[in-house]
Amino acid sequence: MNIRDLKLFLHLCETCHFGMSADAMHVSPSTLSRQIQRLEEQFGHQLFVRDNRQVQITHEGEKVKRFALQVVNLHQQLKQELDQSDQQLVGELTLFCSVTAAYSHLPDILDRFRIHYPLVEIKLSTGDAADAVEKIQSNQADLAIAGKPKQLPAGVEFIKLGEIEMVLLIPKLNSSFSDKLHQKTPDWHNIPFILPEHGPSRQRIDLWFKQQKITSPRIYATVAGHEAIVSMVALGCGVALLPKVVMENSPERVRERITEWSTNLMEPFDVGICVQKRRLSEKIISAFWALGSKNLPSNG
Repeated sequence: MNIRDLKLFLHLCETCHFGMSADAMHVSPSTLSRQIQRLEEQFGHQLFVRDNRQVQITHEGEKVKRFALQVVNLHQQLKQELDQSDQQLVGELTLFCSVTAAYSHLPDILDRFRIHYPLVEIKLSTGDAADAVEKIQSNQADLAIAGKPKQLPAGVEFIKLGEIEMVLLIPKLNSSFSDKLHQKTPDWHNIPFILPEHGPSRQRIDLWFKQQKITSPRIYATVAGHEAIVSMVALGCGVALLPKVVMENSPERVRERITEWSTNLMEPFDVGICVQKRRLSEKIISAFWALGSKNLPSNG
């Protein structure tokens, strides 16, 4: 058993898919399967139940998962302590954020972090902002930039970087619902909406529907990732209530104009850095957190 085997095992625990984990961890599916079998032999128990359609972790596998998380985290902490010399930090930091946040909120703090800690290797992954908290909970990222959910999960810390204003994006092209948008009181029931699947934005949109007494909104599609929604609006598929920063950092020119009713539709929400509280004892994570805790300019 080695650290690499445990990392492969933990990744498979999250994906429950040999092909996905093999691709992400840069091994062949057959190699991953052999290493999992080796772990099962060493622990003397089956860790996964697998067939042609699905992979499920066993009760014994859940116990091994808790053990593996502790070992991998302790190994990372020890490696950081042994590698650092004097005040220099050496190691790796994995960050997760949306494509928009990579333009809007990450550069300032990342530039300063690299000035202070040039020997730390940054590994950045991007995806749906709504998945950010889950990414750190599953140890797929050390830190993440995320919109603050209505209720933070237990054990997750959050520091605010700024506020995100929500605006209504409408197509620049004429569409079948254009006339309804330009009424003094828009006919919301007959205007198609493109919605994010989940996350802080979706929570506020659902609340806004209730406040407007839109019991059966006309939903064109639900989409993972704000950036994809912008493109669908640009094509005239519908309208979208989205963070203003997404629009400002998008190559698509989706707005015809912002009218009186398309601003201040709902309260802004906080955007910031989130991390597992127990991991703040790790020096590299703590260093990044300390820089983020300082007052940063709001980009929201």
